[in-house]
Amino acid sequence: MATRSRTMSVAERAATLRRRSVAPFDSFRPGGAAEVRPQSERIALARVDGWLLAVIASLCAFGLVMVYSASEALGYQAYGNPNYFFERQILWLGLGITLMLGATRLDYHRWRGWAGKLTIGTLLLLLAVLVPHIGTQVLGARRWIVIGPLSVQPSTLATLACILAFSKWLCDRGPAVRSGRMVRDFGLLLLGLLGLVVLEKDLGSTMILAGIGVVLIALAGARKRHLVMLVGVLGALAYFAVTLETYRASRVACVSNPFADPLNACFQMVHSLYALGSGGFSGVGLGHSIEKFQWLPEAHTDFIFAIIGEELGLVGTLGVITGFVLLAWRGVRTSLRAPDTYGALVAGGITAWICVQAFLNIAAVTNLVPTTGVPLPFISYGGSSLAMTLAAVGILCNISAQGRRQGVSRRAHVDRWRGNGGSSDPGAGGRAGVAAR
Repeated sequence: MATRSRTMSVAERAATLRRRSVAPFDSFRPGGAAEVRPQSERIALARVDGWLLAVIASLCAFGLVMVYSASEALGYQAYGNPNYFFERQILWLGLGITLMLGATRLDYHRWRGWAGKLTIGTLLLLLAVLVPHIGTQVLGARRWIVIGPLSVQPSTLATLACILAFSKWLCDRGPAVRSGRMVRDFGLLLLGLLGLVVLEKDLGSTMILAGIGVVLIALAGARKRHLVMLVGVLGALAYFAVTLETYRASRVACVSNPFADPLNACFQMVHSLYALGSGGFSGVGLGHSIEKFQWLPEAHTDFIFAIIGEELGLVGTLGVITGFVLLAWRGVRTSLRAPDTYGALVAGGITAWICVQAFLNIAAVTNLVPTTGVPLPFISYGGSSLAMTLAAVGILCNISAQGRRQGVSRRAHVDRWRGNGGSSDPGAGGRAGVAAR
């Protein structure tokens, strides 16, 4: 009888452990039940979300076409080669696809162990770009490190590194993120990172990082009042940063009346509106833009959306917006169905990165916000930005593939927002119950 009692006790403990391993709330407990891990670290490409891949492929292909169209005049004038920017965009796209495929096949849990080293390396790059003769200054901003023919923007690397590091930091603290002390600590870490990017005079990347930070701590389960306080502090600091530089204040003034100074501070915005207005509903035709002939500065990078509006009209711009909406849908879906909390936070952070950056770019081109200097993801000309964004998409694809293979949908990272640890997905509870049995 004693042997049977001990046997039953062992069986009961095993059943309890199995139940804990599938309880959504326990994924927030640091050092608690082990996370659900895939049977194999490598993910077959067939398991990747087909809709997500289709959207990314469409945006990248469309971007190649528009980079060629928007940059042919500048390429011919500056380098005697109308294909100059197009050829380099293809090279960077090839590198980005390689990174994306590698990240797709690599188990995303490994990034959790590498997050600390990536963060240290990124901080060193953010500091190095401020050093004369290391960082390159262009148009008053010191944002790039030039290595031979390559130009790397450390703030882009910092964006992906901060998503991985902050997600790990929040996971390690579990339910404690609902306390004001933890939100304060997270805010201090975020402000330290933002301060380094502001010193580069890169307010656009600063806004993107701030948006990602708010999204991550919201998904981790911070209380609403703490989020309001954090957003308020970030907003006050943003206002202070704008007042420090005259050119930033001038850009803010251009939003209310861009035609008040059409030949100086608002020149770029005025010609962006001219491009969008002349496009009308269906555009003037692909390749027939007038503004790209040295009227609109940065037509192939920050303001490529204006060229899309001029050549393809409202139809083209709505098509681009639809692509990013679809990407946001699949990204949110991936976050909701991630196998664990870390995957949910990383997926949510990557989705927030792409969507916030796309919104800021489109809003700046359409004069809804001041010019920020951020490229349109997957479409604008840009080397390190395109490559790192595609690498981040590869991580997102890996999370999606593992969630699809395991057939589990955990909503703890969302339900914490509502104050309970249960799953609101009707199918998740049933699947979890089957796994427990």
